[in-house]
Amino acid sequence: MPAHHRQSKNPSPTLTTFVILYMLILSVLAFRQGNTEFLMYALVMVVFITTTLFLHLRIRFSPTVLWLLATWGLLHMLGGTIPINPQFTDTFRAATNSDDQPTAAVLYSLRYFPNLPRYDQLIHAFGFFSATLACYEALRALLNARKSVSLAIIAALMGIGLGALNEVIEFFAVLTMPQTNVGGYTNTAWDLVANTIGASLAAAWSLTRRS
Repeated sequence: MPAHHRQSKNPSPTLTTFVILYMLILSVLAFRQGNTEFLMYALVMVVFITTTLFLHLRIRFSPTVLWLLATWGLLHMLGGTIPINPQFTDTFRAATNSDDQPTAAVLYSLRYFPNLPRYDQLIHAFGFFSATLACYEALRALLNARKSVSLAIIAALMGIGLGALNEVIEFFAVLTMPQTNVGGYTNTAWDLVANTIGASLAAAWSLTRRS
């Protein structure tokens, strides 16, 4: 039996407390800022957390995957609520692409060097690295399969697909809200590149894990 089948059915109390605390604190912060975009994303996070818990009861994700997913959630919520110096955003840079929307001065817009990924893309890479590992463990559990390159490739494609779904959610935010921090076409392309890199690295790493 694969090792991850023997994981505890319930997430650790420490992990549960960690997620509840940052969701409450950062949701309140977003509300006080009048940040409607991230209030919507907080609701999306609740759906994401509920779905992950539902899957965990069936699959029993490893503690590594659960903590990675929880950390991704924290980094995501911080990205939309923590203010930064506006000089480090694309709005104040000559290198801003003409098709990109002006971005708010929050952590998600942080870019120290023009034409390099911003905080947003780094979190995309980390997030879909985590999601791909979860997909890999789910495939192994549901198929009762051993580690294999084929399974890793399928998990990577699933992670990339989830990344594309994330872009659909961001597009919905653009259509329904007067102002968002999503960005334009170039930002979306960077997001997709970051998603692919994260998913590919996770697929490679999954083959080296002991479980």
